[in-house]
Amino acid sequence: MRNTILTTPLLALSLSLVTSAAWAAPGHGGGDSGLTDADVDRTITLDAGDMWFDPETLEMAAGEIVKFEITNTGNLEHEFVIGSKEAQEEHRQMMLNMANGGGHDMSNMSNGDGHDMANMSMAGVTIAPGETGTLLWSVPDNVNELEYACNIPGHYESGMYGNFSL
Repeated sequence: MRNTILTTPLLALSLSLVTSAAWAAPGHGGGDSGLTDADVDRTITLDAGDMWFDPETLEMAAGEIVKFEITNTGNLEHEFVIGSKEAQEEHRQMMLNMANGGGHDMSNMSNGDGHDMANMSMAGVTIAPGETGTLLWSVPDNVNELEYACNIPGHYESGMYGNFSL
């Protein structure tokens, strides 16, 4: 019985890490789920180290479709989430609640499990150490202030965020 109790959560965690490294909610607010590489206007590469992003500021144009390639050069799992400052704060609180409740599984972010990034007008990807995650995103034309961040508890507070110049 004890092996079953330990094996099931470990298997779930392993699967969530594998799937979350490839997961992305394309588009702003999940509305552009049909985006493909053929739609991309440009590709931006970023590095996510332990408690920093490089670059720290990105210039975007409304309507532009961007493919982000984020390489986690650090030793910790990170996320790259795009949203307003308010949405980031809400997401950060949800991440803290998840951590306090036993884990960080972002593979179901928009599957109605109470951690629905589409409802927060956000797009994101989680990247395991040493991996590269991709995110296709359509820059909205109705906002003038967005940021990207890692909201895993303690990461944003340590400086792991950046701004878009729109």
